[in-house]
Amino acid sequence: MSFQSYSGPASSFPPKSSWKDFTTLFNINKPTMLQTGDSGEDVGRIYNAIVDAAKLGVEERVILCIIMQESRGNVGVNGPKDQDGNTTGGLMQAEESPGFPGQHNLSQNPSPPRPLHHIEKAIQTTADVLMFWIRQAQISSMVQAGTKHYKGNLEQLDNADTASTIYRALRLYNSGSINESNLSDGKGATPS
Repeated sequence: MSFQSYSGPASSFPPKSSWKDFTTLFNINKPTMLQTGDSGEDVGRIYNAIVDAAKLGVEERVILCIIMQESRGNVGVNGPKDQDGNTTGGLMQAEESPGFPGQHNLSQNPSPPRPLHHIEKAIQTTADVLMFWIRQAQISSMVQAGTKHYKGNLEQLDNADTASTIYRALRLYNSGSINESNLSDGKGATPS
């Protein structure tokens, strides 16, 4: 599949009606995710986490695009520093996100709470209890954190579900500011 690059103001970018559906986009990007070292289970959990995070009011397609831009879908991606020197983490490289550098075969969601005496029987030490709960939400926590960050970018603009607002919010997410006349101007961040 070939990709077309766009530049200029949001009006120079394609309308939402020309976007592929989420499942098609996800399937196109699966091989790239698997090439990062992700397991098939990691990739499936990314899909589930995106569907769940979309309930925050962000389209699945947009969440997937952020993931692919920021980490290529690698659940074990290393977190770089942003322009302000803050470490970013996770699939969506968001400041608020946990990261799991070099790790794969991560978990999806927390298990439903059980009475404490059942947990105490299964897990004997405080450290084991802590690690049990931390490992339960690794992939979902990364996608939720990045999606919340992006949702804040949408709200900072006009929070409209339009291509123009989505493109501008994506630029804000990636670089922290927007050159309205050229959304490909990364202002020091990724230019595309």
